[in-house]
Amino acid sequence: MARRIVIGDQHLASVVFNRRAIAAVILVVIACGILLSQLYGLQVRQYKHYQTRSDDNHVRLQSVAPTRGLILDRDGVLLADNQPSYRLVITPSLVTDIDTLLKDLGAFINFDDRELRRFHRVILGRQSFQQTPLKFNLSDEELAIFAVKQHQFPGVEILATSTRHYPQHEYFTHTLGYVARMNRSDQQRMDAKNYRATTHIGKLGLEKYYEDILHGEVGYQHNEINAQGRQQRVLRTEQAVSGVDLKLSLITQLQKVATDTLGLKRGAVVAIDPNNGDVLAFVSMPSFDPNLFVNGISQKAYSQLRLSKDRPLFNRALIGQYPPGSTVKPVIALAALESGQVNANDMVFMGPHFKVPKQSRRYRDWKKGGHGNVDLKLALAQSCDVYFYKLGFAMGIKPMHDMLTRFDLGSQLGIDTAGEASGLVPNAAWKKRIHGEAWYPGESVITSIGQGYLLTTPLQLAHMTARIAMNGAGYKPRFVIARRNNKGTGFNNLDPIPLKQIDLKKEAHWQQVIAGMHAVVQGKTGTARNISKGATYVMAGKSGTAQVFSIAQDAEYKEEEVAKHLRDHALFVAYAPIEQPKIAVAVIVENGGGGSRVAAPIARKVMDAYLLNWMPDGQ
Repeated sequence: MARRIVIGDQHLASVVFNRRAIAAVILVVIACGILLSQLYGLQVRQYKHYQTRSDDNHVRLQSVAPTRGLILDRDGVLLADNQPSYRLVITPSLVTDIDTLLKDLGAFINFDDRELRRFHRVILGRQSFQQTPLKFNLSDEELAIFAVKQHQFPGVEILATSTRHYPQHEYFTHTLGYVARMNRSDQQRMDAKNYRATTHIGKLGLEKYYEDILHGEVGYQHNEINAQGRQQRVLRTEQAVSGVDLKLSLITQLQKVATDTLGLKRGAVVAIDPNNGDVLAFVSMPSFDPNLFVNGISQKAYSQLRLSKDRPLFNRALIGQYPPGSTVKPVIALAALESGQVNANDMVFMGPHFKVPKQSRRYRDWKKGGHGNVDLKLALAQSCDVYFYKLGFAMGIKPMHDMLTRFDLGSQLGIDTAGEASGLVPNAAWKKRIHGEAWYPGESVITSIGQGYLLTTPLQLAHMTARIAMNGAGYKPRFVIARRNNKGTGFNNLDPIPLKQIDLKKEAHWQQVIAGMHAVVQGKTGTARNISKGATYVMAGKSGTAQVFSIAQDAEYKEEEVAKHLRDHALFVAYAPIEQPKIAVAVIVENGGGGSRVAAPIARKVMDAYLLNWMPDGQ
């Protein structure tokens, strides 16, 4: 039963009031405690969190792309640099209607459907607050117009940046490669954090191979922005780290001589310093201007390059795989000497053709009447096919395969660039594995003159020649010889990488083969004797002619009656000076005909340019 309060009982009323007052005070104290606790949490414990959220309302963290490293030739001539440019970027989170914005911008900014498709594709893979480029390399007129109209386009900005530029244009394309815009595949495989502000990446050649060090490290800029998303001022900057500058072994003067001498012919020229593996010239023709690809080549221009019958996009020096023809006869001769199948001084009669015993097929010599009595030196000098047919048949494929591979043919050399081809040195096991057939004696016969399944690259032939010049010593071919040091004050040279010495049973075998190569260009009956006229240095070389198609056994090859694209390839390898080699050269001219007539003069001009005009005294 509830307690009754008698009216007029002052004492009891006072007690009840006091209790209620105390309860109210306690509730107020508790409420104030809770409030103070919340204020403490907001003001102290969660200060950084809410400070960051507050900053995000007026501070934008902008990634800053690093400056790409420069590429220079041996003498410091710029081969790849960076030029200032301006690009139009959009921050999707600050734009209400992207489609309307693009339509309005299109009234005075020139961009095509291809650029629009790329833009939409890129923003799908990015967060909405990240800036996405719409247009690269804005013209001065576009910059001026946008400066006046910028207030109409919140979320759209002009960024000053740099773009890759190749001042030597087509001369170094197949060595340097080029950079181009990143695609989705590039974005997925690269470090997302370090490439957050990067729009271009190395696609081919040295630009691709050295991407990691050329790129550099991303920086950050803390920008104060207003309610419309426009930058007001820079609050803080974390500097990007520029990419590393590279110095190459190539020589611009020599590269231009090789390119201009090859001219409009389809082919390649590779020159190497035998003493360290430095690539001195590296030419594939025809070429193209890599600047076309940097900010997006038009579909029409790309189709012209891709569909051209001259294949300018094809790097013949690095990935072109050709039958080497007679240029490998010096190595075949070494195989025969080492296996005991020939004595260098024996004179042997060589007629116009060779027949495998019990077979009717005739393997003809290039000289219609044959060469008569020849020894190893004369066989090399005159490129006597029948002499080597007999050696190839007597040896079989194994000694030839073993010697060719000792010169690194048939495998990648590991040069510091992207996409190197390996070539092919066949043997019985390879044919069984690939074709499911046995190796026939006739295949050994044609391998001995660099035909059949045998394939090499111009780079490999230059490397082979360099190793012959050095009596078996060799170095890994390379382009980069120095890198800019961390202080940016100079270059740190890189040591060449030696390869395993090719040791022979008799050192005399080197000189016997080299004597034959010397007679090719200096002898009275040498196939390339004309190129030694007027030379102030002594050289050694070997010409070659590689068949593009087979002709009937009794048919006669007449160059003027054969379609140009079916004519023989012309090849030539050489080194000089013969006593102290400084340069080894390999030349191939596709469908050029005779190696002595077409390829050898090109090699002579390259050697002249290096030995007489460029190489400093004392080297």
